[in-house]
Amino acid sequence: MDHSEQLIKTRDTGFKKEISLFGGVSILGGIMVGSGIFYLGSYVLMRTGMSLGLALLSWVLGGLVSLLGGICYAELGASDPRAGGMTVYLNKAYSPIIGFLNGFTSWLIGGPGSIAAIAIALPSALTAIIPMGEWTIKIVAIGLIVGLTIVNYYGVKFGSKLQNISMVAKLIPIGIIMVLGLLFGKVSPDLSLTPKTGDVSFGTIISMIAFAVVASLWAYEGWTNLNTVAEELKEPRKNLPLAIIVSIVSITVLYTLFNYSIYRVIPYNEIESLIANNEFYLGSYAAERLMGRSGSLLVVIGMVIAMFGALNGCILAFPRMYYAMSIEGHFFKSFGKLHPKYKVPYAPLIAQCLISIVLVLFRNLNQLTSLVVFSGMLFNTLGVYAVIIYRKKFPDLKRPYRVIGYPITIILTTLIFIGLMVNTFIEDPITSLIGLLVPVIGILFYLYFNIRNKNTEEV
Repeated sequence: MDHSEQLIKTRDTGFKKEISLFGGVSILGGIMVGSGIFYLGSYVLMRTGMSLGLALLSWVLGGLVSLLGGICYAELGASDPRAGGMTVYLNKAYSPIIGFLNGFTSWLIGGPGSIAAIAIALPSALTAIIPMGEWTIKIVAIGLIVGLTIVNYYGVKFGSKLQNISMVAKLIPIGIIMVLGLLFGKVSPDLSLTPKTGDVSFGTIISMIAFAVVASLWAYEGWTNLNTVAEELKEPRKNLPLAIIVSIVSITVLYTLFNYSIYRVIPYNEIESLIANNEFYLGSYAAERLMGRSGSLLVVIGMVIAMFGALNGCILAFPRMYYAMSIEGHFFKSFGKLHPKYKVPYAPLIAQCLISIVLVLFRNLNQLTSLVVFSGMLFNTLGVYAVIIYRKKFPDLKRPYRVIGYPITIILTTLIFIGLMVNTFIEDPITSLIGLLVPVIGILFYLYFNIRNKNTEEV
């Protein structure tokens, strides 16, 4: 038994293994399926020159790219099922400072920023039926963050059960709209792979598809998060890869069919008109067309439930990464302690809550959370390539799941992510550069903890 296996065995008694296979699927589905399903289709359409066929192809390709990344993380998680996910893999594959910078970026802005954004978006969606002012929305958002933090403080079992319930509940209205659209939609959409606007050369079409896939990837975001709770999964070596693959494949089918059902309900000229007038929630119009006013209400309910599940999933998953950073010796010591009774990393959970509340109070919240996009993509790329490094560094590590088509799959996925990073930099260079300041600040923190650890050892 090598050192890695011994460490895994020793740590198995720390966390409670209370997340089932369905619980794992619910965590990923809860984070991935948010309100974006109702409006991102418009952005994908615009980026494909208003071609319905190219838009659907982009949704499928977005799911395929996510699946490629997901199976890479599935191998890492199955062979090294430890709390912290990507932070752990980056530590062992490259250097502790790389893992730390990933976790630090998430801790300072990425995790709490995502939580704050979802918490604000949820009551904002309700304003269609319950009028609320800006500060009322913020108060409700803070209440949601505090309430779900308390739920997850009392053990992963409660948070996981809540995730299971919200996952099923959110799929009901989405499923109703999709099924009714597929069965009773009277429009026969033109699914030809030719842009309706702009240049129609082959190179332009490829560029359009790539740009549209980037838009669709926002809807698939979150597939890395199950690895952070790997130690709390039942039979993680089997259930983690299965949960990742089932989640991504199912959500790809869901997104593709949901958008196709919209095309079956709303005539193309009306879709063009709606998007031209910046009315991007095509799912809402499809529901209203199918079921009248009750359809619009159903969409609002679906959006609220979707965001509630995503919010709970983020609050549950992120603290495990900060816990792993502390265990590695480069973060606050209190973050590496589990609650004696509930076996959750309570200190990072509370800190995450406080930072999220502070971010809720900022006005330009969307700009704040977008700063970490570029650096987040950088760490995802490093995580995918870590599969190759793991195999070379730890050849004796048990690998119950192996990436299909290794190493071509890894290289292809890495190149795709690098391409997306380049595309992001070209489209928004200022935000990308500012986003890189976060890990630079993280380097200073890492050096501080290094010096502190050395002083402690000398004493």
